[in-house]
Amino acid sequence: MRIFEGAPHPLGANWDGRGTNFALFSANAEKVELCLFDRQGRRELERVMLPERTDDIWHGYLPDALPGQVYGYRVHGPYDPERGHRFNAHKLLLDPYAKVLAGSFIWNDVHFGYRTRSSREDLSFDRRDNARGMWKAVVIDDAFTWGNDRPPQVPWQDTIIYEAHVKGLTMQREDVSPATRGTFRGLVAPGMIDHLRKLGVTAIELLPVHQFMDDRHLVERGLRNYWGYNTLGFFAPELRYGHEDALSSFKSTVSQLHQAGIEVILDVVYNHTAEGNHLGPTLSFKGIDNASYYWLKPDQPRYYDDFTGTGNSLNLTHPRVLQMVMDSLRYWVEHCHVDGFRFDLATTLGRGPNGFDPHSGFFAAVSQDPMLARVKMIAEPWDLGLGGYQVGAFPAGWSEWNDTFRRTTRSFWRGDAGQVRDLAARLTGSADKFRHNGRPPRSSINHVTVHDGFTLADLTSYEGKHNDANGEDNRDGSDDNQSANWGAEGTTGDKTIRDLRSLTRRNLLATLFLSQGVPLMLAGDEVGNSQNGNNNTYCQDNPIGWVNWSPSNIEDDHVDLIASLVRLRKRFPQLQPNHWLYGVEQDGKRDITWLLPSAQEMQEQDWNFSEARFIAYVLGPAAEGGAPLYIVLNAADHPVEITFPSYPDHTAWRTELTTVVLADQGNDRAPGSKVEAPGRSVLVFSGRR
Repeated sequence: MRIFEGAPHPLGANWDGRGTNFALFSANAEKVELCLFDRQGRRELERVMLPERTDDIWHGYLPDALPGQVYGYRVHGPYDPERGHRFNAHKLLLDPYAKVLAGSFIWNDVHFGYRTRSSREDLSFDRRDNARGMWKAVVIDDAFTWGNDRPPQVPWQDTIIYEAHVKGLTMQREDVSPATRGTFRGLVAPGMIDHLRKLGVTAIELLPVHQFMDDRHLVERGLRNYWGYNTLGFFAPELRYGHEDALSSFKSTVSQLHQAGIEVILDVVYNHTAEGNHLGPTLSFKGIDNASYYWLKPDQPRYYDDFTGTGNSLNLTHPRVLQMVMDSLRYWVEHCHVDGFRFDLATTLGRGPNGFDPHSGFFAAVSQDPMLARVKMIAEPWDLGLGGYQVGAFPAGWSEWNDTFRRTTRSFWRGDAGQVRDLAARLTGSADKFRHNGRPPRSSINHVTVHDGFTLADLTSYEGKHNDANGEDNRDGSDDNQSANWGAEGTTGDKTIRDLRSLTRRNLLATLFLSQGVPLMLAGDEVGNSQNGNNNTYCQDNPIGWVNWSPSNIEDDHVDLIASLVRLRKRFPQLQPNHWLYGVEQDGKRDITWLLPSAQEMQEQDWNFSEARFIAYVLGPAAEGGAPLYIVLNAADHPVEITFPSYPDHTAWRTELTTVVLADQGNDRAPGSKVEAPGRSVLVFSGRR
C-alpha cells in the first residue's frame, strides 16, 4: 500500500472520504508497524511502517485504506520489564482508539509477551505470533442518520435511574423476540419500553458496554466475565451485544430510548484494563507503551501499583492517557449521543502522586469541557488503594453513589436499633456528606441494591451469601450485607415469612423514593428477581445472573408501588433534590420538622435513644400554595400510636401512600387525631386546606 506522512491528530484510524490516517501514541517505541488483514481478520496481507513521529505520536496516511480495512499494530522497542518496558513486536496489538472490532479472541499462551512456563516468568521473552487468535480493529465510516434525535435532558430533580445489564435484562422476557434478546436492540423492544415507562424510569444505566474480555481463569472453568468490568477497548461497543453491527445497533438503541424520553447512562471502566498485572497478557496498552499507560511502582517498575484489585491501574496523570479517556468520553457523547456516565472505581481517576486529589487533571479536564458539561457525571467514589474511600469528596458538578444510604436503610429495616439519627441524614440528601462547596442534594445517588451484592429479593431471603456457583469456595463477594432472611434461609413455603419479606421490600423501596437525592433501582427488583443468594454474579452469564420475568417466578410485583412513588415525587417537589433542608422557621413554617409519635418535636435525648426504631417528620411545601407531607417510618415489630401534627393553614391529613393497609385509609384525619402506625410500615399523608 502507498503511504504518506499523514498527521498526528486525531488519534486512531480516521477515514476522511479519500483515505485513512493512522496515528498511535508511544513515547518509548523505536518503530511502529501497521499490519493490514483481510476482511475476516484471518490473514495478514501487508505490514507498513508508520513513517513519521510527531510529539511521540507515530502516524501515516494510506490513500488506499477504506472503511472495512482490518488492521492491528506491532510496536518495536525494548523488552525490559525491570525498567517498565514490555515491547514485543511478535504480538499484534489492538489500537486503543478502535471503534469496531473484527474476529474473535481465543485464549492461548501466545498472547503473553513472555514464556509462561519459564522459571524467569515475565523476564523471559516469547517470539510466537499471536495474530491468529487476536481481535483486530476495523476502519469505519462513522456516519449515522440520527434524524431528529434530541437528548431528553431530564433535570436531575426528575431523574429516576434504572441499573441494568444489556443481556441479563431481556434474555428471559417473552415479549422480546428471540433474535434480539440479550442485545442492544432487545432494550428497545416495545414491551421493554412500556415496562420502563410504566415504572417512571427516566434513565437506564447500563453495565459496561465497552469492549471487554472474558478472564482466562473464568473461561477455563466454563464461565464468562458477565458484568464486563474488564475493558480492552474504550471506543468500541461490546461485540456480543451487537454481533456484526454493534456500533450501529448501539446508536439505534440510544435513538429509540430517547424517543421514549429515556436517557442512556454508561457504566465506564477507565480505572484499569484487561491486561492484568506483570504476569498478564500483552494485548494493547502494555505492548504500546507500558511505562506511559500504567501506574508502575517507582522503585520497582516491573510491578504495577494496583489501586483497583485487578492487577493494574491506568495512569491519568500522563497527558496522553488523560487525552485518551477524554476523547473516549467525548466520542460516546458526540457520536453515540449518550447522556451520562457512571465511573467505576472513580477514585483511581483522581489519583496523583500524593493520593486522591479532587483538583486533579482529570476533574479539571471534565469541568471545562463544553460537551461533557451537558451530561450527567456519576462517581463510584472509592477504590481499593490507600485512602480510596472518598464519598462526598468529589468536585461540584458530580454526583456519587452513596453507600451510606444503602447501609443505613438496610440496617433500619432489618430492625437494628439506634439508626434514626443516621437515617434522618439519608432521608434528606446526606448533607453530612455532600453539603459543601455549593453541592446540591442531587449529589447523592441513593440506592438499596445494585448489581454488586444481593438483589432486593435476596436481601430479604438470605442471611449469608451463596456464591458456590462462582467456583471460588464461596470466598468471593461481600460478607457484610445487612440482610435478614426473616426465619428461613432462601425459598420457603411459610406464608408468614414470605409476607414479612414482601413487606420489608416495600418499605425499602418506599424509603428509597421518598428520600431526597436521586433514586437508583436495580433491574428486576420490581418483580422480586432472585439470584439464589449469589451476591457476586460477575461470572454468571446464565439464568442465575439474568432477570427472571416468568409470571410463575414473580413472588412480588412492585411495579405499581414504584410507579406510585415516582408520581408522588413529581406531585410533591419537596421530595426532589432541589434544596437542602435546614429546619429553619419562616412565617411560622419550617421546611422540615422531626417529630415524636406524640407529634411533639424531637429533642436531643430523643435522637440519642439507643433503642429507637421509629422516625416521623413533616416536610413543608417547596412553594407557596403547596401541601406539606407527614411521613412515618416504623421499623419496630409492633404498632406505634401516632398523633397527627398541626401545620399552618391546613386542617386535615389525607393518606397518599402506605406499605400496609390502614383502618379507614380513605378518610381525612384532623390534627390531634390518632392512629396506629402498624409495625414495619411506611405511611405518607398530605396536608389539606
